[in-house]
Amino acid sequence: MTISRPAAPWHLWVVGVVALLWNGLWCFDYTMTQTRGDAWLANMDPTALQMDWFHGMPAWTDGAWAFHVWGGALGAVLLLLRRNWALPAFVAAFLGWAAGAVYTFGLSNGMEAMGAYWPILIVKGGVCAFFTWYAWTMGKTGVLR
Repeated sequence: MTISRPAAPWHLWVVGVVALLWNGLWCFDYTMTQTRGDAWLANMDPTALQMDWFHGMPAWTDGAWAFHVWGGALGAVLLLLRRNWALPAFVAAFLGWAAGAVYTFGLSNGMEAMGAYWPILIVKGGVCAFFTWYAWTMGKTGVLR
């Protein structure tokens, strides 16, 4: 006996591709920051305060950042493959974002250092929460296996 599952709705492909592009952008940024360091950051014309803040980040924030970006990219791929593991990948990405947000907003002068750019961190968290919710919803409806 074979158990059938619902067909993938059109929006799964839209959300999956957007998730892959969104997270791919941040994976690129992470990789360039890790491999090119200050040369990559200089492209963004940072202030001295931003560079000092970035260089003062503890190692665990770098790990959280990696979980955030790579978990999101993996979640996007798994979503497109219609796998239930998309949800844990997006949860890991969200937890990575949350750890970075705790450091930025609570344990450091991140808001001051980032100036007008700090809201992008909130946007990234909201987008990550949406992808997590979406994977959960698709899992509950049986679209993911």
